[in-house]
Amino acid sequence: MKHILRIFSGYWLMFIILVGFTYAMVMANLWLPDKMSEIVNNGIIKQDMPAIWHNGLAMILVTAAGGLCSIVIGFLASRIATGMAQKLRTELFERVESFALADFNKFSTASLITRSTNDIQQIQMTSILLLRLALMAPIMAIGGLQKAIHNAPNLSWIIALAVSVLLVVIAILFVIAVPRFKKLQTLVDKLNLVTRENLVGLKVIRAFHNEKIEQKKFQQANTELNKMNLFVNRLMMLLDPIMTLVMNFSSVAIVWFGAHLISSGNLQIGNMMAFLEYAMQVIISFLLLSMVFIMVPRAAVSVKRVGEVLDTLPSIIDPQSPQQLPNDATGKIEFKDVTFTYPDADLPVLSSINFTAEPGQTTAFIGSTGSGKSTLINLIPRFYDVSAGQILLDRVDIRQLKLEDLYDQIGYVPQKGVLFSGTIASNIKYGNAKASQKLVEKSAKIAQATEFINELKNGYKNDIAQGGSNVSGGQRQRLSIARAIAVEPNVYIFDDSFSALDFKTDAKLRSALAKETKHKTVLIVGQRINTIMNADKIIVLDEGKIVGQGTHQELMKNCQVYQEIAASQLSEDDLQKMSATTAKGAA
Repeated sequence: MKHILRIFSGYWLMFIILVGFTYAMVMANLWLPDKMSEIVNNGIIKQDMPAIWHNGLAMILVTAAGGLCSIVIGFLASRIATGMAQKLRTELFERVESFALADFNKFSTASLITRSTNDIQQIQMTSILLLRLALMAPIMAIGGLQKAIHNAPNLSWIIALAVSVLLVVIAILFVIAVPRFKKLQTLVDKLNLVTRENLVGLKVIRAFHNEKIEQKKFQQANTELNKMNLFVNRLMMLLDPIMTLVMNFSSVAIVWFGAHLISSGNLQIGNMMAFLEYAMQVIISFLLLSMVFIMVPRAAVSVKRVGEVLDTLPSIIDPQSPQQLPNDATGKIEFKDVTFTYPDADLPVLSSINFTAEPGQTTAFIGSTGSGKSTLINLIPRFYDVSAGQILLDRVDIRQLKLEDLYDQIGYVPQKGVLFSGTIASNIKYGNAKASQKLVEKSAKIAQATEFINELKNGYKNDIAQGGSNVSGGQRQRLSIARAIAVEPNVYIFDDSFSALDFKTDAKLRSALAKETKHKTVLIVGQRINTIMNADKIIVLDEGKIVGQGTHQELMKNCQVYQEIAASQLSEDDLQKMSATTAKGAA
């Protein structure tokens, strides 16, 4: 709630103007029945035509003024509510963007999408209702009661009875509806989750011919949401007939008992008519308040859900007193007794990791699945922070650097090539918006992407669909590599980034990349021996620990885990050929 109030405080002047126009509109509506009473009592009954014309003209002018106020109120309420929703949506997006990977574990992707769209839309709609109705209804109710009692005090009990009936009905609906509103948003999350899983996994679903199973899952989630929506809407719809019934019975009672008072000379016809108008205004004002109070619980659920995201502070932020990298920074990486445990996990994924990656050298990581290779790599750009130990970049702890300064030093290529909607050029320039066309073309050439780019009709201006769905896996990887090269960093990180490339393209790319990165620090995660065997240093991981460091030749002699990996991937002849080639290259 504090976030809503903080954003709302920026619209205080507009709110004050809205309150003024609301008061003016209500006063106009409360003034009209009195004038109608004067027309009936003095104009029609006493045949006073000047009174009819005078009061009638005044009523027309006041009605026009009230209509103008209503238009201004609608405009201001919409402007405030939509402005608040826009700022809230922006803040929510910026907060999610600042989350570390560990922070995303607190919310599902589907839930974050729902909170950014459906929940904020709910807050916006309720804000409009509050600004238009919640301000108007109390003034109308209090003013209407005073005017009604002034015109016909003997009939006031009818209003009290009608309002009491409405309050009892509203209280019952309130108790039943609030728990359903909370569940409603959870069901929206569930439907979004099922939808997203189907869209992301469409190829797998079709490959295993599980369309009917997924349709059944979607239908189940959709049906649950539909049933809950129907229940809530039917509950809300009860207000309309109940209100109509209460208003009609109130009108009949006012006319019935008012007629007896008129016949006995205790009430004038105009006063009874004015009382009837005021009674309707009072009943309608309570109905408007009931609509607001029923909508508020659902919006309160949305406010809480949005607040949970905004209250979640990023676990990885800039230090209060950041250090600067030396002017002669070269990209030297040092791991000192690094241990890392995932949040809420019992055992560490990495334990006592020590190594140094020197500039001008290629350091490769290999190990069985689950050995911690990708996790180790993800610690360098601070996707996660170490649980113990230090990671130094040019002798500075990376936790003491501004994130922006750290990212400027790193060219990162993920295991799965990720592209964004735009053009080929915009994707290559994604990490370096100031990159020249010459640098873009150079990066593409090194990444062996020039050939397929030149074959496209629009070349570097060719459109890339969302997620890079209109290019192949190998093309996505090459463009991802070109994007990292265009940053011109001191540290290159390749997280198994060559898996989708054929042998010929892989060889050309590595040859070109070696020339570009000869003075840079290169870190490569590999699954295949033949992709990392020429690295200057190979680090072998097993169950989160380093079990071997050295060149291919050294590890083949003294590291059993590396020998087992090599034996599982290569034949004896291949091993002998590789050993001979490596030995010859070393000589």
